[in-house]
Amino acid sequence: MSILSTFETNPNNQYEQLFYNASIGIAIVDQKGMIINGNNFFLSMFGYDANEIKNKPIEFIIPNRYHHSHVANREDFFKNPISRPMGLGKTLFGKKKDGSEFPVEISLDAHVYGEEKYIVACITNGSNKMGDLGNLESIKENLEFAVENKNKELSRTFQVLELLNEKLEDAYDNQKAILDNAKVMMFSMYENGLIKFFNPETVNLTGYSESEVISKKDPLLFIRKNEIQLCKEEFENKHNLRFDNDFDVLKEKSIRNEIVDLECFFVHKNGDEFPVTLSITPIYNKKNQLTGFMGVAMDLTTRKEAQDNLLEALTKEKKLGELKSRFVSMASHEFRTPLSTILSSAYLIEQYAEKDDQPKREKHLNRIVSAVNNLTNILNEFLSVGKIEEGKIVSHLTECSINNFLNTLLKEIKHSLKKGQYLNLSHQGNEKVITDQNLLKNIMLNLISNAIKFSAEESKIDIKTVNDSNYFTIEVRDYGIGISEEDQVHLMERFFRGSNVTNIQGTGLGLHIVSKYVETLGGKLTFKSNLDEGTSIQIIFNHLKLKENEDNFIN
Repeated sequence: MSILSTFETNPNNQYEQLFYNASIGIAIVDQKGMIINGNNFFLSMFGYDANEIKNKPIEFIIPNRYHHSHVANREDFFKNPISRPMGLGKTLFGKKKDGSEFPVEISLDAHVYGEEKYIVACITNGSNKMGDLGNLESIKENLEFAVENKNKELSRTFQVLELLNEKLEDAYDNQKAILDNAKVMMFSMYENGLIKFFNPETVNLTGYSESEVISKKDPLLFIRKNEIQLCKEEFENKHNLRFDNDFDVLKEKSIRNEIVDLECFFVHKNGDEFPVTLSITPIYNKKNQLTGFMGVAMDLTTRKEAQDNLLEALTKEKKLGELKSRFVSMASHEFRTPLSTILSSAYLIEQYAEKDDQPKREKHLNRIVSAVNNLTNILNEFLSVGKIEEGKIVSHLTECSINNFLNTLLKEIKHSLKKGQYLNLSHQGNEKVITDQNLLKNIMLNLISNAIKFSAEESKIDIKTVNDSNYFTIEVRDYGIGISEEDQVHLMERFFRGSNVTNIQGTGLGLHIVSKYVETLGGKLTFKSNLDEGTSIQIIFNHLKLKENEDNFIN
């Protein structure tokens, strides 16, 4: 019997009823590409009646610009039939009777009956199902065809549906095969809510066997409880109704067509929750009498993960843009002062041509050297942040003498001291320590440079190291301007500068870099500070962790 010609159904055949009343469009196409069968939802979606579309080529419902490629694709599919789940691949488009186009999602499966081959296509309208992720994908791949009304895309994952045979005696087996092999959850209920059909995908995703639910349970068994309660309260308040049980709410909402592509959570038998889109539609017989309900649900776990990944990528991209903007702003500001110093000193050196002007020339040469060193430090900080962000900072551990290391370091930094400032260095314990000398040098240079920068002239800076059997500890303490409590919580952030240092040159990157280097070496950084009393920064390295790092490096 031809479904498209009469739509006469057997009310006692539950699979045939499920086929005709399914809330997705189902079309059956023969090997010549002719539409030989389709359900009510399919005809309604494209605006045709059965006689108008019967024995028409499948390209009849596809925009003209796709006809040539679709014929080739169809022929290739018959040669090498591979099931295509719904929601994967590019966004596709259908053409209604009135010529309008709309996005569709299609799953395909090949079926052989006798010597004939057929295609079963499951089709859904994607016009109202494009979320943020679908909107981005549609803009990317179908910009010219999906600009105004096609900004929401939901991807459906459908496995194959087995072919229905035109002969009535074979329709039962074929329809059952379609429902059994669908990669979406499909279930039907009696009017009282008890489940009468429960397809394998529903068994797979909910963990309940057919014997546990058929004629025993309703679908509330696997819908998250608090969502049912919220749904009940909202519906009762909206329509000024009261219901004795929760399933009556679902019945009434489905009759009013209010449960279509509803996003909610299902609960697996083991208690795990997963997101789905749920549609529940009423089933009527030929006399328009309500005989039950049909439910279709699709697992959104993969899509949600893709959305989360996309949002994470967008967030990272936004942060990167902000970082670039702050870098440009900071670089232009920080480079201006040393460059101006170099320019003015170079000009003044040119004016001091006499032999007696040598002290003045040396003064400005020192200013140029200092400015160049300052620029080099700024560039090094920017490069260090870049390496940190790219995860390229690794430790290379060696044994060194801490006294020799610190003495060499202090000679390098001595020229940066302000008038009357001096460094008070002390060390206790074993002189040998396992560390990465390059990372430790950068840590110490940053800490001591900050102490010099934020301390007044004629002040001291204490540098204390202790190396015992368990820990290697570094403390750098100044008696300068200090840090307010409000600023302390942001101290290790990139580009952050305290409210009381706006007139002091700096990039706000030093302590961020120090914290990352300390983390790389397995250490811990703490600090204490009070306004106008100074700041003490302490770093502690655990010898055991350093030894583990050393073993990993050696291996």
